[in-house]
Amino acid sequence: MKKSSRLIAGLVGLAGLTLAAAAGAQEKPTPGGTLNMIAQPEPPMLMVGLNTQGPTLYVGGQIYQGLLSYGKDLKVLPSLAKAWEVSEDGLTYTFTIQEGVKWHDGKPFSAEDVVFTADKFLREAHPRWRYIANTYIESITSPSPDTVVFKLKRPFSAFLYAFELSSFPVVPKHIYDGADYRTNPANQAPIGTGPFKFKEWKRGSYIHLVKNEDYWKPGMPHLDELYFRIVPDAASRAVAFEKGTVDVLRGGDVEGFEVRRLSKLQGVTTTTDGWEMYSPLVFMQWNMRKAPFDNKLVRKAIMHAIDRDFIVRNVWFGLGKPAVSPFASTTRFFSDDVSTYPFDLAKAKELIAQSGVKPQEHTIRLMPIPYGTQWDRMAEYVKQQLEQLGFKVDIRAVDAGGWSQALSEWDFDITFNFTYQYGDPALGVARHYLSTNIIKGTPFANNEGYQNPAVDELFLKAASAVDEAEAKAAYAEVQKMITDDVALGWLFEQRNVTIMRDKVKNLVRTGIGVNESMDDVWIAK
Repeated sequence: MKKSSRLIAGLVGLAGLTLAAAAGAQEKPTPGGTLNMIAQPEPPMLMVGLNTQGPTLYVGGQIYQGLLSYGKDLKVLPSLAKAWEVSEDGLTYTFTIQEGVKWHDGKPFSAEDVVFTADKFLREAHPRWRYIANTYIESITSPSPDTVVFKLKRPFSAFLYAFELSSFPVVPKHIYDGADYRTNPANQAPIGTGPFKFKEWKRGSYIHLVKNEDYWKPGMPHLDELYFRIVPDAASRAVAFEKGTVDVLRGGDVEGFEVRRLSKLQGVTTTTDGWEMYSPLVFMQWNMRKAPFDNKLVRKAIMHAIDRDFIVRNVWFGLGKPAVSPFASTTRFFSDDVSTYPFDLAKAKELIAQSGVKPQEHTIRLMPIPYGTQWDRMAEYVKQQLEQLGFKVDIRAVDAGGWSQALSEWDFDITFNFTYQYGDPALGVARHYLSTNIIKGTPFANNEGYQNPAVDELFLKAASAVDEAEAKAAYAEVQKMITDDVALGWLFEQRNVTIMRDKVKNLVRTGIGVNESMDDVWIAK
């Protein structure tokens, strides 16, 4: 490849490599069986193109599929696309789609579905794809029924990372074209191409998926059905696993101390694999449109008032490491040459005094993310620390849908969030800081209202760079600026543990872990 494709070249895997081969499975799968899991919390919907919260991806990942997937080493793997080519100048991407694929309603899948998904549905409904499409894409065409061509306005080195399930779930054109995407009845009974079909959702109890008999991979899926159990109480979820009611616990399903205990049970396997694509980083998100968070000194003070080591050790039981940057330490171009905020309550109070803000005049609404008791305990700790600075704090508890709506409509003072990094800062990080991504309708954009034209320019320069050194320099500078501005309050990098019965085989095979299609998962008898 020419110089213009140097950053792209490292991303292109072998198009003929199958996920089964990547897994390296040696045992012969046993057909049949039911896999029981937990959806925590209960997702607001299963339409991945409209909602990318963790529980939605977990369940929806068995119904919908992306064009590509990614290995634990972040090499590109096939999914609905079986082959791809990148032009020498890095401006044209050509995908060849799989043959014989059908939607769950029996209609044939074609390249037109991919074009519709990219150019219409996701451009309107998906914040990450909207940014990519509007900033980089010149045209999306289908010159033949099995070919899709993306032409870019400028090079975008992260483009091949933008096609996994949560970034690019392919949706059926015949269901959504001409209809209101957000009110379409199919959102409640989703139709995809994945290995399992939607059967039933009994609210508060379970979501039931059944085997797709017309699945496009011969001999798959191996399992007959999936149940995602709704168990609101963390202690009850641990008991459900211990008693064998459920076979799998994903990261966050149980408390950290329960992870330690359950991992030691006989007949149980654990892994921290399957998060390589995501590298989730937890942060405080404050609304910078209003006082006191419009004052940078206040934001710096709050950072100094939070002991992130304490949070990791005592709230999350060691399942993480303190964050120092907007980039996770596992994300490309991470730099620790940034402004840091060690725990120092005296320094925090000094900064509050310098800010001119009178804390006693402000009542802050603190909205925990409703993903379990560990998040609630972290909220209590942050409340305590803010009160030590003189602020009045009210904790506002909401469910998953309420949290998403409040953040999407900017109806919040301070909350917690966590970002998936998606292998490249242009995809997973920039969206939280670009002024062009200050949009309503999603909880995973620049919801805090941060604006810095220099940061905008550096993100664009880095993402369009054709030379790795140029990208590295731009990303290093952007990390310095954002940490000095304290655009968000970075807390820690999550370390998630998946716990499963020994009988569950091939569950975590790729860099997207349990969100991957479970077509090759089987249960030993």
